[in-house]
Amino acid sequence: MNIVTSLFLGFFTAFIGIIPPGLINMTAAKVNLKEGKRNAMWFVLGAILVIFFQSFFAILFAKIIHRRPDLVTLLREVGLGIFATLTLYFLVLAKKPKDKTRKFKKNSKTNRFFMGMLLSGLNFFPIPYYVFVSVTLASFKLFSFDPTSIFIFVNGVILGSFLVFYCYISFFNMIENKTDYVTKNMNTIIGSITGLISVITLWNVIKYYW
Repeated sequence: MNIVTSLFLGFFTAFIGIIPPGLINMTAAKVNLKEGKRNAMWFVLGAILVIFFQSFFAILFAKIIHRRPDLVTLLREVGLGIFATLTLYFLVLAKKPKDKTRKFKKNSKTNRFFMGMLLSGLNFFPIPYYVFVSVTLASFKLFSFDPTSIFIFVNGVILGSFLVFYCYISFFNMIENKTDYVTKNMNTIIGSITGLISVITLWNVIKYYW
């Protein structure tokens, strides 16, 4: 049962974390439109390979944090500064995304594989996300940091990530109009989310020292 739970939680958290329109899934969809499904799938495989290592090392880091409450407090304070800075940037300083369609040159599947790895590697979000998720799940005794659970959880992450990417590749034409709105307002959306996280983190820090 623990194996099934770990697999489901990995799948679910990956699905929730990746399904909003972002650079990787939108690029996968556009590669599919311009170059075909084969190149798009190679792009996805490159991205997923990096996600595997990101999620795995994030959970190993979370295992250390889970044993050190003082590190949890320190990370909350550091996170508060990071999210507050991101909020200021996206709501005040960042320019609105330009409404331009990116042109793709015809590339080989190998080029697309490494492009997927590159874009995925530049995305810092998965590491703090899976640290936060695994520590939270462990605090509710829904997840344990034994090797089997970690391995099954990471495989769930890969399955969930692949499903989201595949849906973007297969059904992008159906959701393109909706994602255009999200893309145009991405700075406001991200800034609002980081602002909310900043408020919650600030409350937890104040409550700790109170």
